[in-house]
Amino acid sequence: MTVVVVVVDDAVAQQQQLPPGHGQTVCVTGAAGYIASWLVKLLLERGYTVKGTVRNPDDPKNAHLKALDGAAERLVLCKADLLDYDSISAAVDGCHGVFHTASPVTDDPEQMVEPAVRGTEYVIKAAADAGTVRRVVFTSSIGAVTMDPNRGPDVVVDESCWSDLEHCKKTKWATIFLSTDQNWYCYGKAVAEQAACKVAKERGVDLVVVNPVLVVGPLLQPTVNASAVHILKYLDGSAKKYTNAVQAYVDVRDVAAAHVLVFESPGASGRYLCAERVLHREDVVHILGKLFPEYPVPTRCSDEVNPRKQPYKMSNKKLQDLGLQFIPVSDSLYATVKSLQVKGHLPVLSKDIPAELNGVTA
Repeated sequence: MTVVVVVVDDAVAQQQQLPPGHGQTVCVTGAAGYIASWLVKLLLERGYTVKGTVRNPDDPKNAHLKALDGAAERLVLCKADLLDYDSISAAVDGCHGVFHTASPVTDDPEQMVEPAVRGTEYVIKAAADAGTVRRVVFTSSIGAVTMDPNRGPDVVVDESCWSDLEHCKKTKWATIFLSTDQNWYCYGKAVAEQAACKVAKERGVDLVVVNPVLVVGPLLQPTVNASAVHILKYLDGSAKKYTNAVQAYVDVRDVAAAHVLVFESPGASGRYLCAERVLHREDVVHILGKLFPEYPVPTRCSDEVNPRKQPYKMSNKKLQDLGLQFIPVSDSLYATVKSLQVKGHLPVLSKDIPAELNGVTA
């Protein structure tokens, strides 16, 4: 009888116990942003070394990144400008992956379109030139998906849907925060995503796109971002009524997880809609009012003439198929408000806040 002795090398055994990102370096553009901060946190937790691009590494607003677990050993903040190819190239150099989350959030065409498109092209080209990047994950937006006046009410919004560019240019950006003459934000996100796909194909870069909807959830950064303002206005008394509108919502922690999932999953490709649920504003204020009754949450709609807008249908199947389990929007709204309180953006009016969220639905 032949006896076979299997010897397991200690180094191999240790490697099998290491976190997924061990030995890999990735770049996150716009690292101090809302989504990017959570992405950096998750990547560090998974063992990656992260090179995060910021305008000024010494700016105090980056302190929350430097305080993350693992940041002292594996986070490098790089000074970079999206319109400066050399600075982007330096940040991407030596990386195994790139997460391009940086983008202007404005409806000024000069500040939105060119930086979004040219900056994205520079990131893709830098990834190709680096020679070490195996995949780029681009953060697009629902704004590149749903702005289509010809979509029927029964059509399920999925990754095949694209916003109509001419419609974006003629439509007010009132869907989320602003009311302006032209929706240059959605236009800019759509053309930037199209540019990313074009350049990636030309340069042979493996590109995967994540399209988040309106992102809510706890803040890591000290400042209030636009989507947090969307919730804050219903609590601080600045919004006396809610609008007759529908919006899809997702938790920022799920958006970060989605980025890592599509980067680490070998078979991931194309676009991934990142949404938990579509709600009418009345549903949102109903949840907020139930969870935080001490605040002056509006109970009347600003539009008492037209019928109630109906939520559209949206599919998040592609991300669910990768294993992402979405946080319920009621939990996300609760976490958003608690975060605003902790960071001093919203006064704590009562300690009798529901600790149990089960049963609180739209």
